[in-house]
Amino acid sequence: MLPSLLLPSTLFFSLAALQVRAGDVHWLQPCNPAHQKLQEGTFQFQTDCDGMTYCAANSTCALRGCRSDEFPFGYSSNVTIPEKCDKGFFCPDEQDQCQRVLAVGSACQFNRDAGTRPRVIYAIAEAWRARERADECEGPPNFKELTDTTGFGLNSNGSVCLNNICMWANVTVGLPCVVQNTAYTAYGPNGEFVDIVSRGNCKVGLYCDSQQLVCVQTKAVGDTCDADKECSTFNCADDGKCGPTTDTPHKVGSWVYAVVGVCIVGGMVGTLVALYFVHKKHRDSEREKRLQYWREQNAFRQNIMQMQETAQHSLMSYTPGGGSPRGSTMYGRDGIQSEDSGAPMLQGAQKGSGLRYYVSDDASQIDNRSDEDLMMRRRDPHASGRF
Repeated sequence: MLPSLLLPSTLFFSLAALQVRAGDVHWLQPCNPAHQKLQEGTFQFQTDCDGMTYCAANSTCALRGCRSDEFPFGYSSNVTIPEKCDKGFFCPDEQDQCQRVLAVGSACQFNRDAGTRPRVIYAIAEAWRARERADECEGPPNFKELTDTTGFGLNSNGSVCLNNICMWANVTVGLPCVVQNTAYTAYGPNGEFVDIVSRGNCKVGLYCDSQQLVCVQTKAVGDTCDADKECSTFNCADDGKCGPTTDTPHKVGSWVYAVVGVCIVGGMVGTLVALYFVHKKHRDSEREKRLQYWREQNAFRQNIMQMQETAQHSLMSYTPGGGSPRGSTMYGRDGIQSEDSGAPMLQGAQKGSGLRYYVSDDASQIDNRSDEDLMMRRRDPHASGRF
């Protein structure tokens, strides 16, 4: 089965089939073979059926019988994918079944010979990746001499598919050649642009001039050029001269490595120094917080001790029963010490029982040597001559 551009579109289908979106129809569902085409701009093959089926001749989606990619898209993890075709066979775009390679002059599907070119992958990756598969055209007897070994994908097995016709890439310098210019839609930093790929049937090391339509020797690095195909490196730079291959490594001077090394070391040292000062400031702040907390706690402790001392002095000067404060009974009205000034201080009024309270003079603490808290002594009221 070949693409729709090679098939007569004489069949008519129902309106329901025409409304089906491309790539959404599942197995055994109706499809329209006339919808098979190459997408404009990317030239990717499109069909009504999903990734696991193709549109058969009976206008229904059938399971695919072969694959051309190593890792095909659209298959579920639990589905067995079809096998790749053996040598001497190819899997068409529809992937219905393996077919024998086509002889020179046969109709072939678009670009089914060269696969992907390294320079084109970054610009039109999806389009050329879809074309990356085994070739359809049969190679010439001397295919080993004509096969492209440069890695630019100029041909496969010495054969090319130009304008949907199988040809051999064996035309030499000065002889007439066939050229095919294809405009692809590419995307770059500045948006969408057109990338024109020109291919011919000249031998490797030659290119087909689009104006004269004869094979011309490719140009060396530094020569003026108008297209990539004119350069032996397949890279026509923006200045209009052939440049080195796009995968050529760039060599820099030793001073660049020295500058980069100094910048790396300087950056590391600067980072460490900045972290040191940041952490030092944080530690100082935390230390100040702890010092302030210690000062507050110390002030609280001093206040509590002062309160305890004040309470002790108040307890010492307090006289139960409304008597005079401590020490007031030691002196008379004229300030002369009374006769009982050397005797222990008696507080409180005389009770009817003859009991009087005795308070020790040991730092305002109650003498508890006899009764632990308070001692009561019985005195004879007539012994001292006063109550």
